[in-house]
Amino acid sequence: MSPHPSLAARVRQAVHPGRDLPGCACETVVLADRPDATVVRHGSLVGKAHAPGTDPEALAARLRVAARLPGVLLPPVATAPEGQPRPHTLWPYGTPVDPGDPDAAPWEAAGTLLARLHRTPAPPGLPPMRGPAKAADAVHRLRRTVGPGHPATAPILAAWSTLAPWARAEAPLPASALCHGDLHLGQLVRHPAPDGPWHLIDVDDLGTGVPAWDLARPAAWYACGLLPPDEWARFLGAYRSAGGPAVPADGDPWPALDVPARALTVQTAASSVAKAAAEDRSLDEVEQALVDACARMGRLPGAQAPNPPT
Repeated sequence: MSPHPSLAARVRQAVHPGRDLPGCACETVVLADRPDATVVRHGSLVGKAHAPGTDPEALAARLRVAARLPGVLLPPVATAPEGQPRPHTLWPYGTPVDPGDPDAAPWEAAGTLLARLHRTPAPPGLPPMRGPAKAADAVHRLRRTVGPGHPATAPILAAWSTLAPWARAEAPLPASALCHGDLHLGQLVRHPAPDGPWHLIDVDDLGTGVPAWDLARPAAWYACGLLPPDEWARFLGAYRSAGGPAVPADGDPWPALDVPARALTVQTAASSVAKAAAEDRSLDEVEQALVDACARMGRLPGAQAPNPPT
């Protein structure tokens, strides 16, 4: 059962403490309702119910990092999650990126914020970032729900087999920078809304790890022909200009980005194929491009882990 009715009540109470809630005129909007997250907005606040089984201590550690980096991460309303077995957290509402206006995508802001995050020392006790674990989960889901009979399964698994063990969540991560773990444009909002500075959101995957992972999704899109070269250049240039440690300050960035970009390509392809199979439809053009990229990757020599940043 979705937790959004109780979550909505918590958010309403936080926005209007001590008031008669039935008389509230604010609109309650369910922004997302998935097995791994339910997000509800009421007035100036957003409530999130995290995935079942979320470790509340790990989540609390991630919330404390967000609270200490208000110029980079959107700070939470409180640093202690509420509720079991799906912890609830409260956040200020921020204006998201407009998917209908790709020319206004904040690539420079994304690169600059990531660089600032990666240059921040990770506090002791912070869990590893969950990027490789999420990629492994996507591949496991493909195996479990789609199986070997689908024509896309073999090239995706072949590409997966070329990756270094750490990128498949089969070995410890070789570096310990502070990482977001799941960077894409949906993870940026303006706060104060609607015209404030950009902030990164969603700390569920935040932790220590290989900073190149946070550049991997746009790098993979660029390599697959899904992100125009000028947008990739804006993002990478802003990251470098802000002193980001994931890639060299100049020259070829791909020795550092190759393994994470391959992993994100496999993850996205596996998730897309599983979704298409569940909906009993053929792959669309973008999904097929991802599978084709996996087929090319599977014919390449095995990838090696990048050197940890210094």
